[in-house]
Amino acid sequence: MACCSIQSMVPSISGLTSSSSFSYPSVIVLPVKCVKRIAKKLEVCRAMVQQTSVPGASATYAKEMERLSAKESLLLAFKDAGGFEALVTGKTSDMQKIDVNERIVGLERLNPTPRPTTSPFLEGRWNFEWIGYGSPGLFAARLLSERFPATLANLSKMDVVIKDGYAKITANLKFLNAIENKLVLTTKLTVEGPLRMKEEYTEGVLETPTVDEETIPEQLKGFLGQAANTMQQLPAPIKDAVSGGFTIPLNGAFERLFMISYLDEEILIIRDTAGVPEVLTRLDVAQPPVDPIELTF
Repeated sequence: MACCSIQSMVPSISGLTSSSSFSYPSVIVLPVKCVKRIAKKLEVCRAMVQQTSVPGASATYAKEMERLSAKESLLLAFKDAGGFEALVTGKTSDMQKIDVNERIVGLERLNPTPRPTTSPFLEGRWNFEWIGYGSPGLFAARLLSERFPATLANLSKMDVVIKDGYAKITANLKFLNAIENKLVLTTKLTVEGPLRMKEEYTEGVLETPTVDEETIPEQLKGFLGQAANTMQQLPAPIKDAVSGGFTIPLNGAFERLFMISYLDEEILIIRDTAGVPEVLTRLDVAQPPVDPIELTF
């Protein structure tokens, strides 16, 4: 049906004679919406032809639909389990954990990227959705939750930027629901195979806290005001150093090996040496602009 409707848009050549007074230009500029409709119909026709002429086309289509369904199922499982915050505070139940892990395994077997360590999909900004017990991020979160009650301090989220063989992991900490602080870890990534990578921690930076004055408890406002005044009275070199955060040189003192078990344009799954999974979703998906297209007949 799609092919027929497309053919009806093109003038019939058999009905033209040499004495016809009509002329047809060789280039037609169509609006973007029209081009999109035509492109969709052409894709439908192409898919119908492929499915009838290529035996493996329908199987490939079915596998791709299975992969997309598995991705959606995993993201829903994260939501049902309470998300990242519930995981790091220990509120995720065993049933929810096993459900998430079952869906992770189901998606991993449909990995579309055979060499993920050198894939361009790996670079970009990723958000941690699920972190395992061997993850440095979960270790820090659990240490924080053991020392302070959730109402006093918590790890709100974590993300990582991967670029040019380095990763910058940012953990967002929140104290008293009013004071926000960031711990930034820089690591060096080394490719050790099509699936395996090594991560060496090179530096940690504890950035200067930011304060939301509207949500801070009244009993702490005076103390924070005094601290701010003291900061302003410090000598300029010391004030600049403090405002830039506290840097911890690590120089590769900590490292770990991990394997990328799944990678596409939206989801990244890695496993450490104990087989514990970490799942990340991309944050920087960009849509390229669509320009008018010229069709030449």
